[in-house]
Amino acid sequence: MNLNIRTATPADFDAIWPVFHTIAAAGETYAYPRDIDRDTAYRLWMERPRQTWVAEENGTLLGTYYLKTNQPGPGAHICNCGYMTSPDARGKGVATAMCRHSKKTALEFGYKAMQFNFVASTNKGAVRLWQKLGFEIVGRLPRAFNHPAHGYVDALVMFQWLENTHE
Repeated sequence: MNLNIRTATPADFDAIWPVFHTIAAAGETYAYPRDIDRDTAYRLWMERPRQTWVAEENGTLLGTYYLKTNQPGPGAHICNCGYMTSPDARGKGVATAMCRHSKKTALEFGYKAMQFNFVASTNKGAVRLWQKLGFEIVGRLPRAFNHPAHGYVDALVMFQWLENTHE
């Protein structure tokens, strides 16, 4: 796979929106309203983060991620990321490449750690991947995520110290 990860532009949202909408509407991984509208999604994915990227191959969007400061002030050395992979690109290493890219970028931006605040415990593929890439489960929020098929399931807090680590 010849994956190109680059900074997203506002025009990229035309390609991001179908992926975002499909994932949000499924209600299985993100705590976004299942009926989220395009303008709200744009603000959440493109404007609020510090930066957003797209992963593409031959001009076709395969995934996207954002990076933002997790908490202000004394917590500003820790970032947070969100990743979405096109359903057609799952299992092809796109999320792995985006996560590796985000960890490198986080260090370049001056962050010392990365935290995922709300990983649905039923999202087994993501939990396995994040652990493979060095993240630890540091917290469990009982029944915090209302999954459309499984009901109330735990949400996990996952964390990795990035400074002075090697992957």
